[in-house]
Amino acid sequence: MADGIMSKAATMEIPINRNGNTGTLPEDDGLEQDLQQVMVSGPNLNETSIVSGGYGGTAEGIIPTGSIKGPSMHHSSSSSSMTAEDAGRGVAVEKLETVKKWGLNTYKCTKQMISERFGRGSRTVDLELEAQIELLRDTKRKYENVLRLSRALTNHFYNMVQTQHALGDTFADLSQKSPELRDEFGYNAETQKLLCKNGETLLGAINFFVSSINTLVNKTMEDTLMTIKMYENARLEYDAYRSDLEELSLGPRDAAGVARIDAAQQHCQVQKDKYERLRSDVTIKLKFLEENKVKVMHKQLLLFHNAISAYFAGNQQQLEQTLKQFSIKLKPPGADKPSWLEEQ
Repeated sequence: MADGIMSKAATMEIPINRNGNTGTLPEDDGLEQDLQQVMVSGPNLNETSIVSGGYGGTAEGIIPTGSIKGPSMHHSSSSSSMTAEDAGRGVAVEKLETVKKWGLNTYKCTKQMISERFGRGSRTVDLELEAQIELLRDTKRKYENVLRLSRALTNHFYNMVQTQHALGDTFADLSQKSPELRDEFGYNAETQKLLCKNGETLLGAINFFVSSINTLVNKTMEDTLMTIKMYENARLEYDAYRSDLEELSLGPRDAAGVARIDAAQQHCQVQKDKYERLRSDVTIKLKFLEENKVKVMHKQLLLFHNAISAYFAGNQQQLEQTLKQFSIKLKPPGADKPSWLEEQ
């Protein structure tokens, strides 16, 4: 009779999938997944019980074999492999959802951009803020021109100072080799050396002016323009989702339509909050940028004027005093040249 019961149990085997539900195993999961499924759903030898009281006996006669053979190694390895597989699947699903959201957002923004280009779509406009942004871009272009011309002046003036330095050395050499013109060559040599010294002092002031303008244009203004770019992207996204909501509102009002409208309203509200937050950031940055620009340019224009005036007036004392006033330290001659060890 025991043989009959065992044969009947064998014919009534029910397959179990990895979620614990009854059903057939997928045939395309591969041999490795099938083996894992069998190990999970099949009996575990380490958990097999020995019944001492016969069929239908009490639980007092059951002795777990795990207490005899020690901890289960096979079960732990199977569980770890399943955990790693589930974790990898979760990461893949998360990446797929991110790509899906990005693709949908890109489609909506591209559609909105094309609609605006052809005059068929509406856009959110803040006239006062747009005017300030356009003024900043125009100011940046003009300051970039000032920076370019100042760098050109620095290069030309540097070449002139180097020429004066070489000319002064030549006059000094000729004053030693031409006794009949020693005084004349000597006067000119001293004059060129003085002009060279004052020219190097003026170069220090101009370099400081160029460095400050470069920081203002390529760092401070550029940082504000990056925030403006984020604001413009947020505006485009908000208008895209707003247009999508308006289109859905004109559609049917059945259960599915109402659900889509509710979802679109939530997305639109999120984009609106982002747009308003960035608009506030742009307004604040434009205000601080204007204050910083006035402060920096007031100092730099005063420095440029005083240094140029003192140099061409031949007032060496005033030129040096101008550099002290603005805390500008000149590099000693030859400071930019590499040492003999670096030249090796």
